[in-house]
Amino acid sequence: MVTMKQPEPFTFEGTRDRAVLLLHGFTGHSADVRMMGRFLSSKGYTAHAPIYRGHGKSPDDIVASSSDEWWEDVQAAFQFLKDKGYEKIAVAGLSLGGVLGLKLAYSYPVSGVVTMCSPMFFDNETQLNKGFKLFARQYKQFQGKDNQAIEQELAELMEAPATADMFQRLGAFITDVSKHVDEIYAPLFVVQATEDQMINTDSANYIYDQAESDQKEIKWYENSAHVITMGKEKEQLHEDVYQFLESLDWE
Repeated sequence: MVTMKQPEPFTFEGTRDRAVLLLHGFTGHSADVRMMGRFLSSKGYTAHAPIYRGHGKSPDDIVASSSDEWWEDVQAAFQFLKDKGYEKIAVAGLSLGGVLGLKLAYSYPVSGVVTMCSPMFFDNETQLNKGFKLFARQYKQFQGKDNQAIEQELAELMEAPATADMFQRLGAFITDVSKHVDEIYAPLFVVQATEDQMINTDSANYIYDQAESDQKEIKWYENSAHVITMGKEKEQLHEDVYQFLESLDWE
C-alpha cells in the first residue's frame, strides 16, 4: 500500500499590510492555489490557503464531510488572517472555492473577491459526479489497487446514500449562494476558462450580472480548462489577479 503525503494549508508571508485568502476547489486542496500564492507573496501580499475538512484525503473522507463544514473552515481561515492583524482581506477561489468566496463576500467585509470557474447552477450534477469519480479512481490507482477492485469500490462509493446526500447538500449550498450574489458590493473579478468542461460556463455571466459591485470585471481565458490555476494561462491569470488586487482600496 502506497502512503500519500498529506497536503497541508499554507501561509506565505508578504511584506505589505495586505492579505489574500485563497480557496481551493471541490476534491482539491491547497496545491490548487499554491503557485498563485507564491506569486502574490513575491508581490508583497500575504497569501493563506486552508484545506476544507475531508479534502486532501480519501474520497470517503470527502463524503463524510459537508458543505456546511467547508463553509465553517473558510470562516476560520478568514479569522486566522484577522488574528494575524490583517484588517483588509481579499478572497480568491477556484470552482467551489469561488462559491465559498462569494458567500464570504456577502457575509463579511472583504476588500475584493475573485471567482475562478465557479459554478452557480446545479444543472451539472453528472459533471460533478464525473469529476468526483475521476478523483476517486485516481486516488485508488495511486494506492496501487487493481482495476477490478477499483471499479467495484467506485460503484459502491457512487451508489452509497452518504455520497448522494453529500451531492444533494452541495447542490443546495451552491443554489443558496447563487440567490445572494446580488448582495455583493465588494470589487469583483470574474475569471472563466472557455474550455471548462466541468461547470456551466454561463455561471460567470450570472455572477458578473447579479453582483451589485461598482467595480467589477469579467475575463474569459480561451486556452484554459476548469483548473485554470494550473493551466496553460496561469502566468497571465496570476498577473491579472495581481492587477485587480492592486486596484483595490487597501488604505
